[in-house]
Amino acid sequence: NRLRQLAVEQARLTHNHPLSDAACVTVGRMVQQAILGVDRFALHALTRELVRDYPTFTFNNYRGQATAYVVDTLQTVFHYLFTTADFEECLVGVVNQGGDADTTGAIAGMIAGAFYGVDAIPRRWLKRLQAPVRAEIEDLAVRLVRLSPCRYSGE
Repeated sequence: NRLRQLAVEQARLTHNHPLSDAACVTVGRMVQQAILGVDRFALHALTRELVRDYPTFTFNNYRGQATAYVVDTLQTVFHYLFTTADFEECLVGVVNQGGDADTTGAIAGMIAGAFYGVDAIPRRWLKRLQAPVRAEIEDLAVRLVRLSPCRYSGE
């Protein structure tokens, strides 16, 4: 489908490997489904599909490794996404795990942000953004949604 194609094309700009392809497709599907309002169980089902096809991604016994390796990255993101109660707890946990914190934080932020919604972002975090930066982020978010080929089709 279109989401898969776009995710793989995007992934291969920097990472040409089946594990990276699978990770990007799964994250894309999770963000899409979260935006559409699915529950946590439905998001977890997407991770089970990934683990079924690529068992190396299993995260049931999280080892606490947040390296730049795609498997460690997603294990970290999934662990915190499914063991925390809200956006802030998820993000703080992920980045405080250390390692490749900018990557794990960005991915966790995408999924958790789509799942919990913009109102879940702590106001004190938003207040620290300079007004032009915040406006640019908000404008970019709206433009990205408008450009999305998957926004209506459920692909």
